[in-house]
Amino acid sequence: MASEREVFELSGPLHLTPVDWENADHRRSVAACLVQGVYILERDRQEKRQGSDALAPRWWEFCHFRLFRQLVDDVDSSIFGAIYEFKPVLLQGDHKIDGSPRYVIAFRGTLTRPDSVSRDIELDLHFMQNGLHRTSRFEIAMQVVRNMVATVGDSNIWLAGHSLGSAMAMLAGKTMARTGIFLESYLFNPPFFAAPIERIKDKKLKHGIRIAGSVITAGLAFALKASNNNQRNRTEEPFFAIAAWVPSLFVNPSDHIGSEYIGYFEHRKNMEEIGAGSIERLATQNSIGGLLLNAIGRESEPLHLIPSASLTVNLAPAQEFKQAHGIHQWWQPHLQLHSKIYKYS
Repeated sequence: MASEREVFELSGPLHLTPVDWENADHRRSVAACLVQGVYILERDRQEKRQGSDALAPRWWEFCHFRLFRQLVDDVDSSIFGAIYEFKPVLLQGDHKIDGSPRYVIAFRGTLTRPDSVSRDIELDLHFMQNGLHRTSRFEIAMQVVRNMVATVGDSNIWLAGHSLGSAMAMLAGKTMARTGIFLESYLFNPPFFAAPIERIKDKKLKHGIRIAGSVITAGLAFALKASNNNQRNRTEEPFFAIAAWVPSLFVNPSDHIGSEYIGYFEHRKNMEEIGAGSIERLATQNSIGGLLLNAIGRESEPLHLIPSASLTVNLAPAQEFKQAHGIHQWWQPHLQLHSKIYKYS
């Protein structure tokens, strides 16, 4: 007998029929399914499944989307993203259903398949070096996002991604936010490349390490700013410019790739409570590595530095890392979730 996960692999989450677009759980689940559709598109390509044999369409057809365009990497020809168009069956006329997007631009993460894994790992390394914006894959993605926004407007478009794809979507969202365009974004297991402080069990020790890190980062940022007092601060203005953008981040505490976002945002509140909010407001705009690179003329902005977010944490225990980092968890019904909105001020 097929397991529940195997059924999901074949048909998607059956509990999302019909989709209630005013329900946050449904919106999250649909966004995750559309990202899964990109993974399956690339698997179909590599396994040469076409037509009725293709498995990917069932991941978007159940919620009345159609595949508008595939996004193909120019290096290895792998499918790394997709544009979906919402095409509901309407009873009366053609109108926008409340809460629904017109288009969703989704990006997959690293896929450990022979025809794509080397290129995906190369992109992972670019991310860790804060160089994802210099890759041709991101240039393709960014051009697509700009073109779609210019064609249909920002209120009709969602961004979605998982893992490396989440980093792509976040970078695209940040880039658009700097121009005053704030796209609704669903970022699943976004990577946070930093010391895994969140994994420390001793809360006092963890809090102390974070305070020390904030003091050092803020001090270094202040010193570098003072030494360049005739120049415009290179991090402050872009950071404030995107403060009104509130992407939705979905993380699992057992996922060491993205769990640091939990501490990143919670630490701001803790610093405010102990009267050190001004230190943290400066520290949260910077990273020590980025500041040192900027000091020697190598401009660097870690992707995880975002002012605001709606952070959702999956509190259900994970048996293994694959489960904690997987996209599958985010369309499951009856999850143990804790959500909180963090806005930078």
